[in-house]
Amino acid sequence: MENDKRVIQDRRKKPTPFLSWYTFFGRRKGFRRKSDQKRGGYVDRYSSKLFLLLIVILILNALDVFLAITILNQKGWALSPMLHSIMQLHRDRLWIWKFGIVSVALVLLCLHSKFKPARAMLAAVSSIYFLVILYQLYLLVL
Repeated sequence: MENDKRVIQDRRKKPTPFLSWYTFFGRRKGFRRKSDQKRGGYVDRYSSKLFLLLIVILILNALDVFLAITILNQKGWALSPMLHSIMQLHRDRLWIWKFGIVSVALVLLCLHSKFKPARAMLAAVSSIYFLVILYQLYLLVL
């Protein structure tokens, strides 16, 4: 038998970058090996559960801004001095900025969603938003 003299480099020596051709046209949805699942990495396609969670967070974000402006219009105040001054200056455009900042953060969390810290942050953000909305609804009912 002849020796196997292939010249092709092993594609697995370098990890796939998080933005590449495969980001838009790839097939990888997860990892097969347990070690890769624990370590995390980038995938080409994301789950519908993740998409739903991101949409829920965006809806909670919009609801947060709406309820905060409603509370301020009813003589309420923001607990954070920085947020209070920003809302006084840019109340009408606040939701645009907040939506943009949260959207960019969610895109970054989505790209890194196969890493444990990003999954924990997504769970924490959704839980915190839910609690903030409940608190704001409580304030409006008072």
